[in-house]
Amino acid sequence: MIDVLFLEDEAGMAEIVMESLKFEGFWVRHYLNGREAFESFKLFKPDIVILDIITPELNGFHLAEKIREMDDQVPIIFATARIQIKDVLKGFEIGASDYMKKPYSIKELIARMHSHLKKANKVEYPKYSVGNYAFDSRMHELSINRNSIHLSYRESELLRKLIEHKNGVVTKQELLEELWDQNNFFTGRSLAVFISRLRKILREDPRIRILTVRNIGYILEIRDKR
Repeated sequence: MIDVLFLEDEAGMAEIVMESLKFEGFWVRHYLNGREAFESFKLFKPDIVILDIITPELNGFHLAEKIREMDDQVPIIFATARIQIKDVLKGFEIGASDYMKKPYSIKELIARMHSHLKKANKVEYPKYSVGNYAFDSRMHELSINRNSIHLSYRESELLRKLIEHKNGVVTKQELLEELWDQNNFFTGRSLAVFISRLRKILREDPRIRILTVRNIGYILEIRDKR
């Protein structure tokens, strides 16, 4: 049975979601505040995490950060009334697998949960050489000239995808659907922000460029040494 950690401080809404998840065969551990939810995470190691953001004692953002320090694989879905683009971007930067805005469809939530759980069983974390950089995708660490740069979870996953298709086009649709599990205005804006960050991080090696193919996607270009 899939073990779900669910943080939601609105008791009425939480009860509705819990009953629906239990009906679908999930085991749900519900908490009204972030501190108790974090203690539960450490104790039970759930298969998937669903977080509201505005919660007592420890908010959802801070809880997600603590979880990612311990586990970089468990799927985290934010389900929240915080809908500003800055909140969406922050959620993905922390390492969220998904971001849903209230009011949300419980059927859609369950569909997304199944999608992320399926992916979680297939993720591999190899090490890569990227020009003069060494990239450890499990530790989210990029190294060059004895200097190390720690990437956010989302930066690391995006770079890994670009590396796997180096010198070839990766479409925006493919990136958004695989890494964000959706393709809309907010996630499109978020992708552009992360691409910009990776360009800055990779500028120590002039042979590396992330090119934009207008209306299509991106190319991680790595030129040969001369």
